[in-house]
Amino acid sequence: MTQPSGDYKPSRRDVLRPVEYVGGAAIAAIFTGVVVLVTARELTLALILAGIVFIVVLVVLALLAMAVKPNAEESAELHEGDGDAPPPAPEGPTRH
Repeated sequence: MTQPSGDYKPSRRDVLRPVEYVGGAAIAAIFTGVVVLVTARELTLALILAGIVFIVVLVVLALLAMAVKPNAEESAELHEGDGDAPPPAPEGPTRH
């Protein structure tokens, strides 16, 4: 299903993907904060480490998401509005 470039509407999954990353980072930060609070009994230390873990996990998840290579359908969608779309890959082995 192709749509003109001006009428592109992302799917619900695409819209909620950033929420998944922030939620995962928040869960890791809360877990770390609770563990530090229970073991060290210092609220300040627990909040600092929870903040650090939140930022680190969020950055790592974002970098891993950028490292994923788009499949053929996503690649075609990315180059749909461009006039210089890459040529399709040849089927099977080629001889030169």
